[in-house]
Amino acid sequence: MYLNPSSTLVNAPRSRLDGAAWVLIALAFLSPFVLFFDTARSVVSIWNTSETFAHGYVILPIALWLAWRRRAVFEALPPQPFWPGLVLLLGAGAGWMLAGMGEVRVVQQFALAAMIPLVALTVFGPRLAKEFTFPLLFVLFAVPFGEVFIPPLIEFTADFTVWAVQLTGIPVLRNGTRFELPTGSWSVVEACSGVRYLISSFTLGCLYAYLTYRSTTRRLVFIGFSILVPIIANGLRAYMIVMIGHTSGMTMAVGVDHLIYGWAFFGVVMFILFWVGSFWRQDHLPEAIPAASAARGPVPLAPIVAAAFAAMAIWPALLTYLDRAAYNPAPVVLEAPASRWAPGQDFSSWRAAYQEPDARYNGVFLAPSGSTPVALDVLYYRNQTRDKALITSVNRLTASKDAFHEVGSSVRTEKAGERTIAVREARMRGPRGTFIVWHWMWIDGRATTSAYAGKMWQAGAKLMMRGDDGAAVMLSAPYTESPDEARAALRSFLNENFAAVEAALAKARGAQ
Repeated sequence: MYLNPSSTLVNAPRSRLDGAAWVLIALAFLSPFVLFFDTARSVVSIWNTSETFAHGYVILPIALWLAWRRRAVFEALPPQPFWPGLVLLLGAGAGWMLAGMGEVRVVQQFALAAMIPLVALTVFGPRLAKEFTFPLLFVLFAVPFGEVFIPPLIEFTADFTVWAVQLTGIPVLRNGTRFELPTGSWSVVEACSGVRYLISSFTLGCLYAYLTYRSTTRRLVFIGFSILVPIIANGLRAYMIVMIGHTSGMTMAVGVDHLIYGWAFFGVVMFILFWVGSFWRQDHLPEAIPAASAARGPVPLAPIVAAAFAAMAIWPALLTYLDRAAYNPAPVVLEAPASRWAPGQDFSSWRAAYQEPDARYNGVFLAPSGSTPVALDVLYYRNQTRDKALITSVNRLTASKDAFHEVGSSVRTEKAGERTIAVREARMRGPRGTFIVWHWMWIDGRATTSAYAGKMWQAGAKLMMRGDDGAAVMLSAPYTESPDEARAALRSFLNENFAAVEAALAKARGAQ
């Protein structure tokens, strides 16, 4: 049985919470922000510094407003503490701690956001919490997440733009994410990826679908379009900007107006999306409010609130203890590997755009019977933090304004002495020519190209009190006509000197 929200609950038992109960509820919801203050502060810091995630400031107010619209539910359903919810809170806290050991900030932020609906489930009980499902889950949109989609969005935008320009009949010479038209050069960089449009559209799309439709199918279909439309629209935006620049002789759409055209186009696309979606609106239907439950005495909330607080509080304390136990105060001493190859002549000024490590090594080697030099770059990290980490989205082979740029990448499997390892290959172009970079990470004595595996190994090593030492290892070699020239030199160095490189890393770590 459901009642119209405008109707009154005549002769039905009501659940009125006293002031003390509301204070306890407020304390329960504020506890995650207090206990995990550093994580909450990191979220706000990203809101402050990134235009992509500035919308985070309005997420909590919107969630509170959505919950306030359903406040009549409290008249019908009293809170019924759900003790099994403590298990889920413990799980979220454990995930936060493990992510902290691996310095995976975004997972910590999601764990914190997930604690809000879990606190509601635990304190309110499943029936009452279910009535606020969307407002509670909407809190997750406050987490600054989405940068992981930037590389594939850049590739899609470059593919779409080149395809559309060629379809127009204009010749295009493409080199990675850069391409040249007869009138000028263009490059698809991070700002052109469309990730801002995608995140904004998805967030607004979910909110619009919740407020406009009652059918789950209609909501899901509209949300799907809110993801697909901005991706396609960004490709069209990039194509139109290139065409404006081309037809104007590179006098228009090459400066600030480039961004203005983009946001204006996005605004028009979003207006059309919501306008079309309004033809199937169902917001004239009243929101259902459950009938009042059977009368019962007031349920004490203090025990469940105290238990929820304890279930969350143990994890920051445990992480602090483990961080101190795993801290290694010794300075890093990184020596040159014991290679039989002779010193070679440096062929490039390229250096990876990584956060500053604790120690670094740069050397160039030449095989006794070879003519192609191989450069070895090692960046070693210890006692990692958010500003000094081996695995982070800000660590890249080239910065956006570098004279070097990546024109292609792939993952290869290569022989390394008696072992076989995976290396990530990047084809690079710079002022002094082209070269190839093979790079991987060395974490807890193991080599990997996977950031996910690396983070898990790092967290496991800290959990076992072995520290969080890790290193980025990069081999590079030049070529003129064919990349195979560089690959042959890199393959030879890796096969003959991998053991020496690992020995130097193990010595720096302090392994026997």
